[in-house]
Amino acid sequence: MGDRRARLAVSFADLCLLLLGFFVLLQASGDRSKAVLQGVGEQFGATYAAPKTDLAQWRAADLFEPGEAVLTAAGNARIFKAGQHFAKGEGKVELTSAGQDRIGQNGAIRRFDAWDLAAARLGAVARTLKSAGVPDRKLIIRGLDQAAGEGKGQVIRLGFSPAASQ
Repeated sequence: MGDRRARLAVSFADLCLLLLGFFVLLQASGDRSKAVLQGVGEQFGATYAAPKTDLAQWRAADLFEPGEAVLTAAGNARIFKAGQHFAKGEGKVELTSAGQDRIGQNGAIRRFDAWDLAAARLGAVARTLKSAGVPDRKLIIRGLDQAAGEGKGQVIRLGFSPAASQ
């Protein structure tokens, strides 16, 4: 009986060391950890959605009036043109936002705080996409990722959703 327990203890120790080694490698992979996890998952039969295609991306500062959720004429034209392209495509269209623009600089009084401004700008882009022919049922508006793009200001992204069957 003692011999059996010793073998189980060795097997358990081997398993613990393998897990420890996996987590050390995962930590060492740094920015590639998501790709490493995806590769491990695929080895066990997991399937992943295809990456987004036809991605359009703009800095909000290039599309909107400073500190406002009002599109400039040039910004409206850019969003409208992209909306026409995405309206023709199959599947759902995903609209996301990352980062925030600094507001209230130079002692100016602003109508919005950073969160309200980012959300209002997404709404303005969604309305322009709708006017360009993207129906409500095809449009997915994702949350505001304020951590992404730190210090770069708000970035608005538009692309076909990888989960087109939703």
